[in-house]
Amino acid sequence: MVIDNSKKLKTAVEENAQQIDTGGVSSIEKLQEVQDELEKVNEQASEEVLEIEQKYNEIRRPVYEKRNELIKSIPDFWVTAFLSHPALGELLNVEDQKIFKYLDSLDVEDFKDVTSGYSLTFIFKPNPYFEDTKLVKTYTFLDEGSTKITGTAIKWKEGMGAAYGGNPEMKGNKRPASEDSFFSWFSETQLKDIADGLSDEEADEEDSDGDEDTDEDDEDEEDNDDDDDEADEDDG
Repeated sequence: MVIDNSKKLKTAVEENAQQIDTGGVSSIEKLQEVQDELEKVNEQASEEVLEIEQKYNEIRRPVYEKRNELIKSIPDFWVTAFLSHPALGELLNVEDQKIFKYLDSLDVEDFKDVTSGYSLTFIFKPNPYFEDTKLVKTYTFLDEGSTKITGTAIKWKEGMGAAYGGNPEMKGNKRPASEDSFFSWFSETQLKDIADGLSDEEADEEDSDGDEDTDEDDEDEEDNDDDDDEADEDDG
C-alpha cells in the first residue's frame, strides 16, 4: 500500500507541474499579444503627434517670418546672439565675426515630413567676402539610419577663401585664419554639434554647466593634493 500511495503522489505532482507549465506558457503568449497591441497604439500615437507637429510648423512659419523682419532692424543682432550663446560663441573667430555683421536672417526649417530631416539657411546682405546671399546646410535622415549632409559651396571673392576655410591657395597678402573658421562647416559632410547648438540651446547650456562642475571638482582635488604635501613637510 505504501508503494501504491507513493506512485499516486508522484503522478499527482507530475500532473500539477504540467498544468503549471501550460499555464505559464499561456500567460506569456497572452502577455505578448497585449504587448503587440500596445505597440500598435504607440505607432498610431506617433503618427498623430507628427501630424500635429507638421500642422503647427506651418502655423509658426508666418510668425517666424514676422520675427525675422523685426530682427533685420536691430544692428549686429546675429553676431551678438552667437557670441552671447555659451556654445555657439566659441565657433566664431575674429574674422568670422566681421562677416556675421552682414547676416540678415537665420532660418531652421524641418522638412514637410519632420522625420526626414531639416535645413539651416543663412541669408546675408551683399558683402566684401563672398558672392552668395544664401548659405544652406541640409541634413537628410536616410532609411538605413545614416545622415546625408550637404552644404553650399561658398563662392569667395578674390583672396578671401583661404582665410575662411575655402580655397587653400593664398592670394595676395591674405593668410589663413589662426583658428578654424565657422564657414568651413558648410563644406564638411560629417556630423558636427553646430547644428545641434542652433536647434537646441537648452542642451548646450546643460553641457556648459556640466563642464563648470567638472572644473570645480578638479580644483578641489588640486587643493587636497597641496594640503597633503604640506602635511608631509611638517612630518619631515
